[in-house]
Amino acid sequence: MPVLARMIPAPLVVDVRRGALGELAKILADQRISPSGRVAIAVGATHGPVIRETFQDGLAGADWFTVGGCTINAAIKLMEKIRPQQYDAIVGIGGGTVLDVTKYAAARIGLPMVAVATNLAHDGIASPISTLDNDAGRGSYSVPAPIAVLVDLDLIGQAPAGSVRSGIGDIVSNLSATADWEAAHSLRGETIDGLAMSLSRTAAQAVMNHPGTLADDGFLTTLAESLVLSGVAMLVAGTSRPSSGACHEISHAIDLLYPERRGFHGEQVGLGAAFAWFLRGDLDRFHATVDCLYRHGLPVTPLQLGFSLDEFADIVGFAPQTRPGRFTVLEEAALTPERITAKVADFNDHAYARTQSPVTPEGRNLDSSV
Repeated sequence: MPVLARMIPAPLVVDVRRGALGELAKILADQRISPSGRVAIAVGATHGPVIRETFQDGLAGADWFTVGGCTINAAIKLMEKIRPQQYDAIVGIGGGTVLDVTKYAAARIGLPMVAVATNLAHDGIASPISTLDNDAGRGSYSVPAPIAVLVDLDLIGQAPAGSVRSGIGDIVSNLSATADWEAAHSLRGETIDGLAMSLSRTAAQAVMNHPGTLADDGFLTTLAESLVLSGVAMLVAGTSRPSSGACHEISHAIDLLYPERRGFHGEQVGLGAAFAWFLRGDLDRFHATVDCLYRHGLPVTPLQLGFSLDEFADIVGFAPQTRPGRFTVLEEAALTPERITAKVADFNDHAYARTQSPVTPEGRNLDSSV
């Protein structure tokens, strides 16, 4: 008998709106995740106390824990605190740090995890991956995806604009990542998943084509839903391929070579995607990516990201080593050091010229000279 369908372990709930966090107890009960409300709730040190004070009355059966850093050790400490107790689920309320640590801890204990995002910095909201610092730098770890995802736009509005803006760069990079995946399929015979590809591209295009800004609830909703879709695309594919290609190799290289200078993940992968399109010679996609990044105030040149052209050339040269075996445009181009230097300089000139002005529509100055 032919297989007519496949089962995808997608979230039971995806709720994006103002006031979503106030419905957490009801969602836990209605979806039978925790009818009693007996859950462990992990929050960050900065905003955690405020969140707890505001919402703990509606979650009387919950215990609260504070996450101390985006590291393997922090995840293990959280796991050790939670394991002796009996909980129905673990709820992470916070940004990428809290969610990644909570996902890893929940996976180790074997409990379902509910993600309540207070930021939109990257597509880890609903992904089956935790990115955590370790003794060797930073690693990505496979974990079960969240069983439910809530995004409270009231809390998103309180997050630093730069971190929310980062999510735009992360989702835009999906188009470059899927182009790398297609090339790996054509040139190396790598298996490709059409559904995952479609989800990833649809998510990126929704954000790129939206006319709104961070001040617009409609745009924030589209961004949040797209980040969730991107995570589901990885879940469908069973790999980060739909969302990670040369763009992410460049970001990983920054994290490893310049850990003290790494910026927001989305800023790094967004710029990495623009460089990848330029390297492919696809100027239409290059222009579209630069235009989107620039319109939302993200860096579009190495200098705006905080690196000299020589440093960025070193980053590009090292990038393929961050994901051995992953075929992207960086590997396909077989770049020599001399060609990397020339391409980086040419990319920088074209990207800067595309912006016409060093000041973004939102007023953020991206001129590296000031």
